[in-house]
Order: sequence, then structure tokens, then C-alpha cells
Amino acid sequence: MYVHPWKGIIANIPTTLQDGKHVGESGRKLREDLAKKGFNPLKVQPLWNRHGHSGYAIVEFNKEWDGFNNAIMFEKSFELDHYGKKDYYSSRRKKDKLYAWVAREDDYYSGGLIGEYLRRNGDLKTVSSKEAEDRRKTSKLLTTLNDTLETKNQRLQEMQNKFNEVSSSMSTLMWQKDEMIRAYNEECKKMQENAHNHFKQISLEHERNAKCILDQKRELEQREKELLQREAQNENETKKLQHEKMMNERAALEQKKADETMFKLAEEHKRDKEKLHREIIKLEKQLDTRQGLELEIQRLRGALQVMEHMNGDGDADTKKRLEVIQDELKEKEEELEDLEDLNQALIIKERKSNDELQYARKELITAFKDVSTRAHIGVKKMGEVDIKPFLVAAKRKYSAKEADVKSAELCTLWQDYLRHPSWHPFKILTDKEGNCKEILDEEDEKLVELKTELGDEAYDAVTTALKQMNEYNPSGRYIVPELWNFNEGRKATLTEGVQHLLNKWKLHKRRRC
Repeated sequence: MYVHPWKGIIANIPTTLQDGKHVGESGRKLREDLAKKGFNPLKVQPLWNRHGHSGYAIVEFNKEWDGFNNAIMFEKSFELDHYGKKDYYSSRRKKDKLYAWVAREDDYYSGGLIGEYLRRNGDLKTVSSKEAEDRRKTSKLLTTLNDTLETKNQRLQEMQNKFNEVSSSMSTLMWQKDEMIRAYNEECKKMQENAHNHFKQISLEHERNAKCILDQKRELEQREKELLQREAQNENETKKLQHEKMMNERAALEQKKADETMFKLAEEHKRDKEKLHREIIKLEKQLDTRQGLELEIQRLRGALQVMEHMNGDGDADTKKRLEVIQDELKEKEEELEDLEDLNQALIIKERKSNDELQYARKELITAFKDVSTRAHIGVKKMGEVDIKPFLVAAKRKYSAKEADVKSAELCTLWQDYLRHPSWHPFKILTDKEGNCKEILDEEDEKLVELKTELGDEAYDAVTTALKQMNEYNPSGRYIVPELWNFNEGRKATLTEGVQHLLNKWKLHKRRRC
């Protein structure tokens, strides 16, 4: 039987007497000597008594099998040199050499410092008992690992089932949403085309009537002049002429009323758009309410499943609670169904309104393309680089004659850079809440070079156009026209564009009169 953890005993350690105490080599030096020989001891503990160093030391090895092998090699090494345990106890004259052996049962139960230390810091084990203990530990570890693995697999399967259920629900919702959007767009497009054709027909008829009335007025004025010049008027012709003039005045009055009616129609169209905008806001609130109801229904369904599971015990209170939850769930589902019907109707109205607004905005942009930018409302080209900062920078570096050409070349060059899809000087930042935001990369090599060579004004012109292009047309990378309020430096609303167009039409009408 061996002492475990595995220990060796070193005897006959040389000591010297200093100040009445025996002093010998330190445990650290002995451990280093043994380590050099390849025995890999954990530590060497000298044994001390009241006279000082006892001349003995305990060598501690790793408690596993590699430590046992090191201990046996340690013992064999000393035995080959005839400095083993038998040699130590049989020799009457011990040389100034160290004796060593592995601690066994007789050492464990021996008296003195060695026996006391071994009994205090170890116990006795056979090689077979150590092997059996290791097998028990390995078996226990495998059992624990298998149980843990099975638990983890069950948890993984539960999470996978839940993920599949949520994914299926999300796919269904997204498909429903796409179908609603498609139907809404088709209906809005159809209504928009009908309204456009009707308005166009009314406008053409109005123009024809106005032209016809104007021609008649001119013809009557000419005939009146001719009659006055001839001085050959008669009473019947005079009455006829006066009657025709009266009819012309009535036609002019009717035309005026038609103009006023057209203006009122435009105002009503504006009010309808505002009403539809309020309906859009109402739709968004209904969507929020719908999501809240869906979450409440999911919660009640979960509670219902739990109560149904608990109902197997037959408890009366549990059955009563189950009936209450079932009634509440049915009420919430009916409320959600009503809300979905209302939500569908509002979505259709919102889509119709949105398509009409987009078409009207497109038509306004087409109408304002040739309007001077000095006007209050006009068209701004989003993504176009302003040449003025490049002209200022060119005048600082070149002569007045070369500045115009150089500024145009530089502006065209940077406009080409903006159109190139491979240059995208933006980076994505994620905040603490996980929201992503795309911002301009101010450390981009081209932008840094631009700022260094041409200054802040040219840099601001390019970055402004770059941000506009990234906002309005990030995929196509070409300039996009936008209805713009030049007085306030922002995108103009559809109402502002319509009002501006009506004002121009009124002014033009007064000038014609």
C-alpha cells in the first residue's frame, strides 16, 4: 500500500549547526534538483523538530498516474545507485549522499516526524483501489454529462419548435400584408387614372368654351364697329346686336362662375387630402390597437392551454377560471375581427389617397420643371453638385480666365464620382438598443482629399449632394427632381404646390382680362 497523494521520502540531508539550531538545504533547492532529473515534484517539504532541520524531507508528487510514475522513477533512480530505503537502514556508515524512496504503509504507521506528516497529509491506497476509484469518478462524470446533454437536447428541441411556430406566423402575416398592399396599389392606380382622365376632359372642354366665347366677343365687337362706321343701323339690327351682346355678357358670367367652380373643386380636393391624412393617422392607431389585441389573444391562449392542462385534476375552481378565460378569449377574438375589418377599409382608403398624392406630386414636378428657381415653389435636382463652391476654390488656385473651366471640370468629376456605385462613403452605427443608422464616413480617402485640396465649401457641396442621392436614389445613383420650397429650404408639400399653381393661374387670368 502506498501513501496517497503519492509521496517520497528523502533522508540523510546534510545539516550544519548555526546558533544552536540545525540548518539544511531548502525545499525549493531540492525540488529544483529533482525537477532537473525529470521527476517533476510538486514541492519538497523539509521536516523540522525543536532542534531545527531533522535531515528528512517529504517529496510530494501529482496525485494522478503521471505523479505515480514519477515517484516510482524517483525511487528506482536512488536504488540503482544503492541509495534506497534498504541501503539507508542497513548501512552503518552513511555517506554524505541523499537516500530516498516512495512512502508506503510502514512509513505511514512509523513513529516520529515522517509518520506524523504522512498521516496528517495523506492516506493509504493500493494501485487497484486507485484504479477502481478513477473508474468510479469517470463513470459518474459520464453519467452527469449524458444527463446534461439530454437536458440540453430537450431544451434545444423546445426552442426549435417555438422558433418554427413563430416563423410560420410571421410568414403568414407578411404574405397578408403584401397582398393588402398590392390590392391597395391596384385600386388606387385605377381610381387615379379615372380621375385624371375626367379632369383632363373637363379642362379641354373648358378651354374650348373659353376660346369660343372670346372669338364671339371679338366678332361682335368688330361687327359693332362696322355698323357704327356705316351709320346704317336700323332698329331690328340694333336690337339683335344688343341681344347678342347681352348673351355674350351672360356667357362671360357663366365662364366666371365656371372658373370659381373649378377653384372650389381644387379647394375640396385639398380638404379631401387632409381628411385622408387624418384617416391615415387613424389607421396607424388602429394597427397599434390590433397588435395589442393580438398579443392579448396570444397571452389568453397560453393561459387557456395551461388551464386546460390543469383541468385534468377536476378541480371546480380551475374549471370556473377556465370558462372565464375562454369567454374572455372569444370576446377578444371577436373584437380583433371587427378591428381587422375596419383596418382593411382604412388601409384601402389610405392606399388610394397615397397613390393619388404621389401622382399629383409627379404631375406638379413636371409642370414646374421650366419654372425659374427664383420662384417661391419650384423643382430642385436632388443629388446635383453645386458648382459655386468649386468656382470659389478655383479662383484661389487659378487665374480668372482658367477658373471657370477648372471649376466646371472639377464639378463634373465629382458628379461622376457620385454616380459611380462602387463609391459609397457611408458606415453603419448601432446604438445600445440595437438600432442601426447609416452616417457619412468623414474619414473616407476621397472626401479627406477633397477637403484638403478645395476647402470646406466644396466638401460641403459634395457631401450635401451625396446625402441627397443616398436618400432619394441610392440604387440608381442619378439625379432626382423634387418639389421644393426655396424660401424655407425644404421639400414642398403637395398643398403648397397646388396653391402656388392656382395663384399663377389666377394671375394669368387677370392679365388676359
